[in-house]
Amino acid sequence: MIKKYMNIYSKTTKVLLMILGATLYSIGLEIFLIPNNIIDGGIVGISIMISHFTNIPLGILTFILNIPFFVIGYKQIGKTFTISTLFSVVCYSIGISIFKPIPGITQDILLASVFGGIIAGLGIGIIIRNGGSTDGAEIVAIILDKRSTFSVGQIVLFFNFFILTSAGFVFGWDRAMYSLIAYFIAIKLIDIIVEGIDESKAVFIISSKHEDISQAIMDRLGRGITLLNGKGGYKGVATDVIYVVVSRLEISKLKSIVHGFDENALVTIGSVDTSGKSYKKKAIH
Repeated sequence: MIKKYMNIYSKTTKVLLMILGATLYSIGLEIFLIPNNIIDGGIVGISIMISHFTNIPLGILTFILNIPFFVIGYKQIGKTFTISTLFSVVCYSIGISIFKPIPGITQDILLASVFGGIIAGLGIGIIIRNGGSTDGAEIVAIILDKRSTFSVGQIVLFFNFFILTSAGFVFGWDRAMYSLIAYFIAIKLIDIIVEGIDESKAVFIISSKHEDISQAIMDRLGRGITLLNGKGGYKGVATDVIYVVVSRLEISKLKSIVHGFDENALVTIGSVDTSGKSYKKKAIH
């Protein structure tokens, strides 16, 4: 019974957060970007340009243009993701219609680009973090990712770059450039919301001074380290490889520590998902 209520609570929370995300996305579009002829990427960007020429309400356009992608996604990807995306699109399409009569807060193009990008990115990030999506283009990107050598991110970036460039022919090239500013700000906010500001990074360090470096990391960062047995492929010399997991904010300090002992040390860094108490920092006295 408890498990059942917890499941209901979890799903309800996700739905409410997706509604919040859709609301923020709508505000970013209608209060900041659209009044200043700054567009977003994806189907929304296409809808904004079509609406500009036809006067068809943007909320209706975004929903209609996304329908084919819902059908494709339902067949190719699965119902859970597609339904979540459908719900998100419905929510922000309604939100766009609600906020349409409200005049833009600022006519300063740069301020509109920055704050519109921040608010829209925040909203999209919340939606993605809770299992949804805001655009049918992402569904196509996921499908193409399975059939090509390009990643989802690369496909979406190419698609959006084409759309944002097209804005130059519709609203002028200055507006297209401001749209790129808003887009890249939004992307950064999405990254922070989805991955977290304290995103974990796995670091491998290869150095002949691994003992000094290991001790310095434990003393100055308060992180535990693991020594892996390794051997150089060229000379066949045995060496210990340092493995440590740190937060994104600690990367710069970690590099400083390593290269303070060995300027030639090889440091490789990758994003990881972590769990377990052993990851938590030890108190540094």
